[in-house]
Amino acid sequence: MLRRIMANDAAPEPVDIYTHGPDRQNFVHLQLKMTPVSFIQQLTANLEWAAYGEGWGKHQDQSMGGPDEPMGETERADAIARQFVQARRDGSALRDFPGTIPRTIDDAYRIQDAAIRCWPDSIVGWKVGYIAPELREPTGDERLVGPIFAGQLQLAEAEMSLDFPVFAGGFAAVEAELVFRLGADAPAGKLHWTLDEAEALVADLYIGIETAGSPLATINELGPRVVVSDFGNNAGMLLGPKIADWRAARAPLLDCVSFIDGRKVGAGSVETLAGGPLVALAFALSRCARNGRPLRAGHLVTTGAVTGIHDIVAGQSARVDFGAHGSLRCRAVDAREFLRVRGLPA
Repeated sequence: MLRRIMANDAAPEPVDIYTHGPDRQNFVHLQLKMTPVSFIQQLTANLEWAAYGEGWGKHQDQSMGGPDEPMGETERADAIARQFVQARRDGSALRDFPGTIPRTIDDAYRIQDAAIRCWPDSIVGWKVGYIAPELREPTGDERLVGPIFAGQLQLAEAEMSLDFPVFAGGFAAVEAELVFRLGADAPAGKLHWTLDEAEALVADLYIGIETAGSPLATINELGPRVVVSDFGNNAGMLLGPKIADWRAARAPLLDCVSFIDGRKVGAGSVETLAGGPLVALAFALSRCARNGRPLRAGHLVTTGAVTGIHDIVAGQSARVDFGAHGSLRCRAVDAREFLRVRGLPA
């Protein structure tokens, strides 16, 4: 069970994975030319995840769309996706949703899929978010997924602060996460998963921070169909150290506190993996398969905000204390400045 306790003054709300081999280095140099928003100092390590599963590349461009999909719907999805992608590459904000809000979650995933095909980077994992009961479709999903790209994955050591970009005039937040890494490919045709089946695919468990973000400031207010449309409101992930012997850990598995500029903004705990994290993983396995993008060995899956969703703006710093597992630190910087300082193309 996952428990969340908000602070009184809060707003509602591994060295072993680095690679140095010559084959990996060649792969990194090829990807570097393609990645528009890259944490260059981390890229070698990031792409270890992307290349982990044998045959990952041939699955990267799979699409939900089929030959019988109406052309008008495809064009509308593509137009919305292009505007979200361009805003993200420019590091700029969008004043409004760039088109008509999709009627269903499945329509929203068509937009997300079109945006994935426009984004010149490889998927290294998926974030999972919770949909409030009053916002769900009848008999619909309880959660949603969005892609995590190689260039937006940073590997963090305890107490080391990392910069991450935010969209000025858009939305940005930090979320404390438990993160699974898969050790095997999920069967492409398997659409239904038990918690035991999901856990059997897991190789490792990590602490981490999702840097949620979108060029659209009202993304959460407009609801889950809009969130899904723009990469699930994900803008990156900071991956911390592994949790040792996590399968044998006793409850509570994790106690966690989040701070923005030194002020406590939320606290929570994870009692057991079965109470939330594995439910999120089983959902991701199912939904990604339904979307034509089954999970692969090496993929990372975030499992939900342990302490809440904590808004952040450029210039602010965040710290998440994971108790015995250490702390992670980060600082929000304007995405346009982030691109300029690193000389990265839009």
